[in-house]
Amino acid sequence: MKYIVIIGDGMADYPVEELNGKTPLQYAATPCMDSMANEGTVGRVKTIPEGMSPGSDTANLSVLGYDPQRYSTGRSSLEAAGMGIQLEEGEVSFRCNLVTLSHHSNYREKVMLDYCGGEISTEEGKELIEEINRRLGSKTIKFYPGIGYRHLMVWSGGPSRFEITPPHDILNREIGPCLPSGSNSPEQVILEIMKESSRILPTLEINRQRREKGLPEANGLWVWGHGTSPLLPEFFQKYNLRGAVISAVDLIRGIGVSAGLTPVKVEGATGDIHTNFEGKAGAALQTLLEKEMDFVFVHIEAPDECGHRQEIYNKVKAIELIDNKVIKHIVDGLENKGCKYRMLILPDHYTPLSLRTHTAEPVPFLIYPRLENLACLPGQRLEEKSCQEASLFIEDGYKLMDYFIFNGF
Repeated sequence: MKYIVIIGDGMADYPVEELNGKTPLQYAATPCMDSMANEGTVGRVKTIPEGMSPGSDTANLSVLGYDPQRYSTGRSSLEAAGMGIQLEEGEVSFRCNLVTLSHHSNYREKVMLDYCGGEISTEEGKELIEEINRRLGSKTIKFYPGIGYRHLMVWSGGPSRFEITPPHDILNREIGPCLPSGSNSPEQVILEIMKESSRILPTLEINRQRREKGLPEANGLWVWGHGTSPLLPEFFQKYNLRGAVISAVDLIRGIGVSAGLTPVKVEGATGDIHTNFEGKAGAALQTLLEKEMDFVFVHIEAPDECGHRQEIYNKVKAIELIDNKVIKHIVDGLENKGCKYRMLILPDHYTPLSLRTHTAEPVPFLIYPRLENLACLPGQRLEEKSCQEASLFIEDGYKLMDYFIFNGF
């Protein structure tokens, strides 16, 4: 038996006027998921425990079977694991976004125009972060390039507690009220790094070229999401399944690596609407059929990015591509080989277009084939309303994996 989890990051949403009052999941043409829902089990699961922030780290820990209230140590530490960076004792990691800020001379009055630096490429981002490391790095603080706009800072002896608003939550707002405001040393150090980056980055050749092409500059660094080294029980020990994780996002890859899953990189996987959907499906099939693994966790970031950027029709398109280019490809490949399989499909959290950020409502999920004799509603689909009408609700999100693997509790 092969087990496949497909995460459409942030697919869940609220009704949208431009989509005739439907959500993107309701509006999208998803024939493969519709067929599976008719022969599967649908329900809802609460991936974000009460009182926790609805971040992708929390939600994906839940989906993979780990209680976030017990195992969460901060998202950047998981991203470090995904980048192959082993945090030593006393080291604290921070997420560093390359962002686009307005050109106000007063730093506090600058406006967050784009949390991803105009969708800056991985190659451009690498060059910018390496220059930041040359100029702002030290014996205790180092910067590491990641993918696209997502990068990492590691601070030896850094603060164990540090909170700052994620950049995607302050789009089109002045950054001043969200900057580190305390008078203690760690907050001042981070504030100075952010301010100094806004002086350095606009002067670099890559940003000069972007200006000439009419592209947004990656003209600031936003430091957030601190964390310390995670310690997760091995997925194999929990479920006796050898598995892999496929994602363009260091955070998700890091969760997998921390759980003992093998990371599989896919050429052209970008974490946005232009990602290599078919390549991810092909890598999943290769992992299951050629490398003879039992479990694969496939994460697609595109719907979440579209939600943050308020791109209504791109979010619909991303969902349709997941259905046609990822799920159908995997299903066809397994069935052509006569391979028995079980598939779980869900968003990790809501990313409503109207809010442009994550929310904590229970998310819809689909398990195929049906695991137990639950009543099947006519025309049920993997979408918010249909799954809410189903009888199955899992309060503790981390128990969903047990339900999926062991066919019930």
